[in-house]
Amino acid sequence: MCGGIGSRFWPYSRTSRPKQFIDFLGTGRSLLQMSFDRVLPIIPKENILVVTNAQYAPLVKEQLPEIDESRILLEPARRNTAPCIAWAAHHIAALDPEASMIVTPSDHLITRESAFEESIVKGFEFVENNDALLTLGIKPSRPETGYGYIQIGREVEPGILKVKTFTEKPNRELAEVFIESGEFFWNSGIFLWKASSIKNALAEHAGDINSIFEQGAELYGTPAEIDFINSKFPSCMGISIDFAVMEKASNVYVECVDFGWNDLGTWSALYDNSPRNKDGNVTQNCNIIAYNSHNNIFAVRDNGKLVVVDGLEGYIIADAGDVLLICPKAEEQRIKLMVNDAKEKFGDTYL
Repeated sequence: MCGGIGSRFWPYSRTSRPKQFIDFLGTGRSLLQMSFDRVLPIIPKENILVVTNAQYAPLVKEQLPEIDESRILLEPARRNTAPCIAWAAHHIAALDPEASMIVTPSDHLITRESAFEESIVKGFEFVENNDALLTLGIKPSRPETGYGYIQIGREVEPGILKVKTFTEKPNRELAEVFIESGEFFWNSGIFLWKASSIKNALAEHAGDINSIFEQGAELYGTPAEIDFINSKFPSCMGISIDFAVMEKASNVYVECVDFGWNDLGTWSALYDNSPRNKDGNVTQNCNIIAYNSHNNIFAVRDNGKLVVVDGLEGYIIADAGDVLLICPKAEEQRIKLMVNDAKEKFGDTYL
């Protein structure tokens, strides 16, 4: 899944080039390319689909030339993850009714890739032998309010448990209760299931969405598919797969995994996963002279700029050329508000 805007990473992440297309970690590979590299040992490249917004087709083709154009599904409108997954499931099922799927966002960081491969292979074995919707759960390390939580139930296989409940982005007090209970895992947003299983679940719990894609069953994999999607997709409800299906279905399971996962959803997450100097400062694409300044992240779009600061503690300083953001890390949840204010005052100029 590669269609998001990544507004919490503004001003680096822009509508024209969202965060999944950016090399945030200085590896020479964007987050999308790293996601492709990660699944390639498990999934043959001819079986990898990228679902993205139509405007990002040139970026996907540029960054993943290995993928045939027929494997890039272009959404004509943004409708969250449920319609995206519904289209992919129907498309895959038309090619192979017995297929199993992994659904993964294109903007996550995973540091232990061999452990990731082991977890995915184990997950595929489970869903191929059960009518199950499987999500990957991450043991929480802090009372994070920006993630969804999964409450675990009985163990059905080693490391795989029945899901009791989902809770989307709790407040801090509730997140602390979750951590103390030991019964909750972070929802990674990575899913495995048979194409037939998710189609059945969509039919039962999100019938309005599923019926749209059922109409085109005979068109998937043919030249007529795109015209059909362009005519029908915009009428889909914008809703996440969690709300549409996972919170309602009775056959939902969680595989508890540990492979160094981070969704890199915020500047603080990037700070936490980047090397720091002796003052706790992180620098991206810039030189810095810092006086009495600690625990900041300095990110500059254009290589080589010198940043000179004095007396900054715990700030985000992000220079994207036409936008300079200076914001306390502790207040970064306000960045979405800042984006909205910029749109209200200047239209799409800085988005």
